[in-house]
Amino acid sequence: MKKIVALLLATMMMVAAFASCGGGSESTTSNSGSGNGDTKTGTGFSIDAADFGEEKGASIKVWGPDNSVKLLKEQCNAFVKKFPDQNIKINVVAQGEDTAATNMLSDPDAAADVFGFASDQLSRLVSAGVIAPVATKYAEDIKATNLKAAVSASTLPNPDTKEDTLYAFPETGNGYYLVYDKSVVSDKDAGSLEKILADCKKAGKKFIMDAGTGYYACIFAFTGGLKIEGLEKDNITQKFNKYDEDKVVATLKAFSTLMHEYSDTFTSLDVANVSSGFVSSKSKPSTCGAGIDGNWNSTADEEALGDNFGATKLPTIKVNGKDEQMISMYGYKMVGVNNETKYPRTSQILAYYLASEECQKQRCEELGWSPTNNTVVESDATKKNVAISALIAQSEHAVAQVNVAKTFWDPMANLGNKLIATDTKPDKFDFKKLLKDTISNIKDE
Repeated sequence: MKKIVALLLATMMMVAAFASCGGGSESTTSNSGSGNGDTKTGTGFSIDAADFGEEKGASIKVWGPDNSVKLLKEQCNAFVKKFPDQNIKINVVAQGEDTAATNMLSDPDAAADVFGFASDQLSRLVSAGVIAPVATKYAEDIKATNLKAAVSASTLPNPDTKEDTLYAFPETGNGYYLVYDKSVVSDKDAGSLEKILADCKKAGKKFIMDAGTGYYACIFAFTGGLKIEGLEKDNITQKFNKYDEDKVVATLKAFSTLMHEYSDTFTSLDVANVSSGFVSSKSKPSTCGAGIDGNWNSTADEEALGDNFGATKLPTIKVNGKDEQMISMYGYKMVGVNNETKYPRTSQILAYYLASEECQKQRCEELGWSPTNNTVVESDATKKNVAISALIAQSEHAVAQVNVAKTFWDPMANLGNKLIATDTKPDKFDFKKLLKDTISNIKDE
């Protein structure tokens, strides 16, 4: 009962706090950077001091992934300096985006006011009522300045009104692609998984992929034509497309056969081992020739490989003699506001700032994160970034990471582990049963 009351009060606060932010004449929309009075403007970010209401001295907790905490702290400090009269205090805490929703749901009162999370978690947050809708004033700007796909992924029907509502501030595209050492794998060979494995074996290097984690193991089934298409009406059960079972089964067998053929080269390890495997010194040569890595590790990969850094979309694999493009999962990282925050105005403004053109440009240049802001997407910094270009290219061969059932990940991880298991004999293994069991386990709550 206490939480229900708290939730109702928080919702009432949000409505009252943003009644004046509905895009009326009192809001400032200029992005020229030449504001006057109390107006604070930046690239793609414009706020009036009045937008804070009576929230002077707000103390805000922010969650962000460990590998971005340093820059996140710098951005939060810059935000505080933009509004010195507000006396804002911000505490940045490392919190993985993959578990943000779980921690938010377990105790919203103790959770962060502003938090980063992966797009597949949005439906859980909305259903539980723990994420606040984006205030109208900021929602209009987000919709106008970000990629349509990113805005769509951040939008869900309001459980009460059934109207499509923007619930999060998109901050980056999120996915993975092929990373390779050009001294081991040529740019031409990087288009074929068979050639990549052969090159790595010849050089005595490993090909690293986290085949035992559902986020990556879904490649095996997706490449065969299986797709997830949101959730059923119960908002719990995973919905799938009408796929060709024989094609998916043949694809699973092709992956398993190839991985067993190169069992001394193909290595299933945590994704962090890709960049660390590229590191080379006089006393310890590199161990990795190529791998599947995420854009969040692109800086580490490039630093390790230097001029030999190569990145491109995932390669093809031969299935029944035909080259099939490997299909990945592609999502977004978002910034959300806790619906039970004591400082709804300040939290919304901070989230708006963290998703702004200014901050996205910084993450693009310093962390190699792919932007969703249209201006940054079209900038030279983005177009000249090999890793971001690879991610964007792979996004055209991917299944959207939205409305993913929480039961999806473990069965898909089990599928990956089965395909690479030493005791799996590809010429005798029942891949059709594996596929059916995987689908059944995903659908069973």
